[in-house]
Amino acid sequence: MYFQQESLIFFPRQLAPDYQFQYETDFDEIFIMTDDSVKLHGLLFHADSLPAGQAGAKGLIFYLHGNSRAMDTWGSISSNYTNLGYDIFILDYRGYGKSEGKIESEEQFFTDIQTAYDKLKTLYHEDRIVIIGYSIGSGPAAMLASNNDQRQLVLQAPYYSLVDMMEHTYPLLPTSLLNYKFETYLYVEKTDCPIAVFHGDQDRVIYCGSSEKLSEHLKPSDTFILLEGLGHNGMNDDPRYLALLKQILK
Repeated sequence: MYFQQESLIFFPRQLAPDYQFQYETDFDEIFIMTDDSVKLHGLLFHADSLPAGQAGAKGLIFYLHGNSRAMDTWGSISSNYTNLGYDIFILDYRGYGKSEGKIESEEQFFTDIQTAYDKLKTLYHEDRIVIIGYSIGSGPAAMLASNNDQRQLVLQAPYYSLVDMMEHTYPLLPTSLLNYKFETYLYVEKTDCPIAVFHGDQDRVIYCGSSEKLSEHLKPSDTFILLEGLGHNGMNDDPRYLALLKQILK
């Protein structure tokens, strides 16, 4: 298990460098160079047609997606957020979509995400940035929030830690050898901004008990919402989630 752990955690889909995205929502392709000269890619969708930072948008959703697929499909969630009046940036991790390289360590993964966030901070004031992390992206989103001054953190179907999730999903695997800890519970304890946690009670990928455990580490003013009948997928299209998020971001 010590070797090639990435194949158990990440399921990237690569896209050709000249791939043409087809989305109705207006967007820009954003390329970000890392310190080790790897080019990351993401799409920035606009709530209106004005340039980023000069737009009439309420702010930016900085979105960290799950462990599979790439921006050829993840962009489909954008209109749910632009309809709320927010621009949304979705990052493809190393080896996903048009992003170069491959994920090789937790430190590298987190550094890439901070690098991308720093880039978007040049376009939006931090007090107008909302970080959202889904599934595998929830741990890095919590890490990011614990080290920055964003307006809000939203976690969708998060895990308590990657070790906890692996122990629950693969009880016979020796998780002591796991190089990727993704200790979400520690990051939320260090996060000053408001936090909202959403989880479907029918989730069969990341058990909803992980969020219930995570809620014990939230501030009294934070929010934990269990969505009845929802599985692991579909939260971004769920009208209950969108209505609650709209209230949280008022």
